[in-house]
Amino acid sequence: MHISEGVLSGPVLGAGALAALVGLGLSLPRLPWRHIMSAGIFSAAFFVASLVHVPLGPGSVHLIMNGLLGAMLGWAAFPAITVALFLQALLFQFGGLTGLGVNASIMAWPAVLCGLLCRPFFARPGSRAPAAFVCGAMSVLLSGVLCATALAASGDDFLTTAWTILLAHLPVLVIEGILTMCIVGYLARVLPELVLPPEREAAGTGGGHVL
Repeated sequence: MHISEGVLSGPVLGAGALAALVGLGLSLPRLPWRHIMSAGIFSAAFFVASLVHVPLGPGSVHLIMNGLLGAMLGWAAFPAITVALFLQALLFQFGGLTGLGVNASIMAWPAVLCGLLCRPFFARPGSRAPAAFVCGAMSVLLSGVLCATALAASGDDFLTTAWTILLAHLPVLVIEGILTMCIVGYLARVLPELVLPPEREAAGTGGGHVL
């Protein structure tokens, strides 16, 4: 879902950069030093998952896993995703540096919002799996909508590409939902402290989450 460099218009690039700065400004104070290691691990998972991609016009179709980062990291998903995208742009020219703000906003804002909405349901085993699936799937869907919107706002020439990218990610969101559900379920068994909702952590049950 990387939007290539030189595609988007100036106003869209500016709006994306501003949205990314707001997200970083809100999220960085919510990332304690003791949780930087876990944020780095999930950032690396995001980096690797999105390396294998299929080019599609000015964008690409690939695994994103932003819903997993949102579920596990909460607000800290924003800097984790932004750092991974920066390294991809620097090392592999995926998306480019000028589009970093837009690409970060496209992938990080849905991750954070879906994580905040779905994580409270992880406390109950019966609702954990569907909540994790929704978090993974909805994050991709919202990212697809934002990506299509950014392309459409950059000119009528990109309308067809915007619809193509959005439709191409419909199968991806199902796959991402299933993967997120499986990974959250596994972590709930082996590292339950990572899956506890914020209120359980506050009660002293062991907090590994960075919300």
